Amino acid sequence: MVADLAKLAGREPPRPKIKRVYKTVTVGEAAGVFRVLLDGKPVLTPLRKPISTAHRALADALAAEWDAQDPNIDPEAMPLTRLVSTALDRVTPQRDVLIGELMDYVDADLLCYRAAYPADLKARQHVVWQPVLDWLNATHGIGFTTAEGLLPHSQPDATAVALRKAISALDDEHLNALQASAAITNSLALSLAIVHRHISAAETFAAAALDETYQMEKWGEDELALTRRRHIAADLNAIGRYLDLVKA
Repeated sequence: MVADLAKLAGREPPRPKIKRVYKTVTVGEAAGVFRVLLDGKPVLTPLRKPISTAHRALADALAAEWDAQDPNIDPEAMPLTRLVSTALDRVTPQRDVLIGELMDYVDADLLCYRAAYPADLKARQHVVWQPVLDWLNATHGIGFTTAEGLLPHSQPDATAVALRKAISALDDEHLNALQASAAITNSLALSLAIVHRHISAAETFAAAALDETYQMEKWGEDELALTRRRHIAADLNAIGRYLDLVKA
């Protein structure tokens, strides 16, 4: 219960420190696959799979994360390692299950729930959010509909079909980025936009945090909220960097 309350408050109990015991971090290559090696031994995912990638630039970035851990290892300081581990442990082996889980949120997209008032917030949502929905419709035929208020709002069947098609067309690496972004932003629309690099990580954060930003402008800043926002922005920046590296 204490841990749950800490998470709700934006804080978690400190984790036991893991001391760095390896001396060297290198990148090994075999048959076009790159692995991060600690003293010559491969780094493993939580499910004990060697962390590997077909992209040398990504492997070098992963190695840099591990080499920067000193004197203790902090998993929170290694967002690329977390993303690659998720791809290997979760996305590739359970791709169809993951897509099904993402589709469960077709009716809950942040961008589809608009404020009825005040007028300036309503206008800001339209200016920032609507272009993303218009782009999705123009490029992928995903016709999200919007509604005012927070009552449940169902999307047309054709929207769900087009959305599933667009998500299923992604390779595992981009699907991995999509699921990570969706978990942060509560928006498949924003996540497809950043995955296709239609919007930047900074623009994704600004759109996802629009309502909170508006409230903070009206009523003042809260330190816990600011800390959480910094973490969200950093995670989205890491997703953007990951997308750049898998293209390199």
